[in-house]
Amino acid sequence: MDNYNFPQVTQLAIPFFVVAILIELWLVRTGRAKGSFETRDTLTSLMMGTGNVVAGLLLGVVSYWALLWLWQFRVRQSWTGLFTFMFVLQAPLVFLGFHPAVIAFTFGFNLVWQFWIHTETIGKMWGWFEFVFNTPSHHRVHHATNPRYLDANYAGTLIVWDRMFGTFVGELDEDRPRYGIVRNLGTFNPLKVAFHEWIGMFRDAFVPRLTVRDRINYLIKPPGWSHDGSRETSESLKAAYVRRNPAEAGKPGLPSVGVEPAE
Repeated sequence: MDNYNFPQVTQLAIPFFVVAILIELWLVRTGRAKGSFETRDTLTSLMMGTGNVVAGLLLGVVSYWALLWLWQFRVRQSWTGLFTFMFVLQAPLVFLGFHPAVIAFTFGFNLVWQFWIHTETIGKMWGWFEFVFNTPSHHRVHHATNPRYLDANYAGTLIVWDRMFGTFVGELDEDRPRYGIVRNLGTFNPLKVAFHEWIGMFRDAFVPRLTVRDRINYLIKPPGWSHDGSRETSESLKAAYVRRNPAEAGKPGLPSVGVEPAE
């Protein structure tokens, strides 16, 4: 077995996370930088992050050893074609020859990168940097509930992926991001924050008298989809916004006309 040793980037970055949070809190509270802190919201976010690390340590071991088993079937051996199943999204990378340790390191780096972009104290950065990388400006859009910003800027580290696939929307000074989700939870309980959407999806999927197709669609369709069309989706919210503001039609993140797309 090849020997791959990579640093545990997430664990190494934790002290930096704590120091950075304290510095930003001090800058905001002293008026040296813009931003806002809601204590309970901040604590919930920290607990969500802690839960993410703990879950990664507990469940990541299973994924790592599964990928390590797949490593023996990577391209470089003639019988790879016999194993075409894919039980985790990272499996194709392993088949192509990326060692599980490399994948783990990359995912850790991606997680660390997404820490510093959760801030309001940094405005827009250099043009070339904003074009290639995910930045605080781009990520504020991702967390916004403004109609034009819904379903945008999914990138972890490289924003070029959103540019390539048509999901990029730039932050506008005249339409500052309003954070949250379309229907806010009204709770700071990290367990409810972590699992509410899963619970909601499966509750919908098991409503009596639905077809099998409807049940599957509740699990795979975009947020807001319903079998009877009674709920609002991102598309319907965007269309309604354009009908109220015709001058905004066709601008980034918004449809050219205020008509909801057909199913």
